[in-house]
Amino acid sequence: MVDVALVDWSRALFALTALYHWLFVPFTLWVTFIIAIMETIYIRTWNSEWKKIAQFWIRVFAINFAIWVATWIILEFEFWTNWSNYSWFVGDIFWAPLAIEGIMAFFMETTFLAILLFWWGRVSDKVHMFAAWMTAIGSNLSAVWILIANWWMQNPVWMVFNPESMRNEMWNFWEVIFNPAGMDKFLHTISSSYTFASVLVVWISAWYLLKKRERSFAKKSIIVASTFWLIASTLNIVTWDISWQYVAQKQTMKLASIEALYDWQEWAPFTVFATFADKNNDGIYEKYNYIEIPKALSLLLWWNTKFFVPWVNDLLYWNSEYWIVSYIDRIRNWKIAIQALADFREAKKAWDETAAEVYLTTFRQYEKDFWYGYFDETNLGELVPHIPILFYSFRYMLLIWFTLPLFLLLILISTYRNKIDKNTFLQKTAILFIPLVYLATELWWVVAEVGRQPWVIQNLMPTKMWMTSNTVWDLQFVFFMFAIIFTILLIAALKIVIAEIIRWPKIEESK
Repeated sequence: MVDVALVDWSRALFALTALYHWLFVPFTLWVTFIIAIMETIYIRTWNSEWKKIAQFWIRVFAINFAIWVATWIILEFEFWTNWSNYSWFVGDIFWAPLAIEGIMAFFMETTFLAILLFWWGRVSDKVHMFAAWMTAIGSNLSAVWILIANWWMQNPVWMVFNPESMRNEMWNFWEVIFNPAGMDKFLHTISSSYTFASVLVVWISAWYLLKKRERSFAKKSIIVASTFWLIASTLNIVTWDISWQYVAQKQTMKLASIEALYDWQEWAPFTVFATFADKNNDGIYEKYNYIEIPKALSLLLWWNTKFFVPWVNDLLYWNSEYWIVSYIDRIRNWKIAIQALADFREAKKAWDETAAEVYLTTFRQYEKDFWYGYFDETNLGELVPHIPILFYSFRYMLLIWFTLPLFLLLILISTYRNKIDKNTFLQKTAILFIPLVYLATELWWVVAEVGRQPWVIQNLMPTKMWMTSNTVWDLQFVFFMFAIIFTILLIAALKIVIAEIIRWPKIEESK
């Protein structure tokens, strides 16, 4: 019998750490390139102001990086402390990119970061600029390997289940690494991060303008950040479209839950707003009082009115001429798979290789349905993610990300026209915008991870079966302890960053 409270607290602890960790990741990925660009401009112009600006952002980055590392280490350890069965079952695959990330990207980043922080004046300016670029490349390479591992959880490929060891083994390392969907997820994530971090730089710069301080610094930072944002936002739109194509193909239930669509129709609408009733007899939230834009989703995603994508009820119940195997059928198929696996293992023990081969062939035929056996066809709602959370999170995120380009474009135009000094409305809006953008980037991960439930690895491992045998009390204690520690670290980081901002330009250049 599965302890639901143990599952929920294991998930809550991991989510807490991940959400705090993600507060620091986007800025870490992006500001390193800003530093490298500013140092390059300094080398080309020998304008000491650019050097001073780079020094300021290096200090802000160092504070951000310290908290990022602390939460990152805890997050990786939690795979063993909270999900040790998961780590054992797919460790050969999942830990390969993370090991490379630690050996190649993380050490590369920290090595050059030491030069960036402590060796200005001990090495030449050109060497220091090289260290800045290597730090930027290292931090983004780190994201590559982490996102490859994450996307493999969303779409497990190029591995095979070994019925003798009862573990999954990597089939082709290079196919896992160069999974096209994983590369797109990386590009979409970093472009979103760059867009988010651009707002943070604009926010700090707007504060200086509002206080009528450091106007040259603020304008230069706004121009670099906003220009960088134009490139990143364009890439973000392209990769967003590609990402949704992959979600529609590989995580159809996630897409159906985000859109709160239950039955297939040729012209799929986009639901702008809805309220949700309590769960029905199958444990599924149903929408009502909704506002839809007819045909919008089909046009947005596929430009094809007859492109077939099954929605919630289709996936759960539909058994038709289409390629769908309903969840009910998959739950029933697991009995064949589990029996074939048991017979295979018995044949192996009896050294009957002929029979073992026959049973293994049967198991492989139904292997994709094996893990559905942990669900009950009388409670199909367990196989549907939390629709209201996904629906509202996604729409709030869209609202912010569609408003953001217009806002930053106005800032950029105003700066180029040399009118940003007098535009206090844009300055105040930039400051007020930042908490909304922080919330939007957190909700991006909520949509990605909650949408995968009830699977820790899509269609392969139910979340409820792969946690460590902790006690609920242990997890509750650690959860609240981490919540307090992370909050203290966040407040400390904010205070230090704010102090750095306020005391500028008293930063002395290294000699």
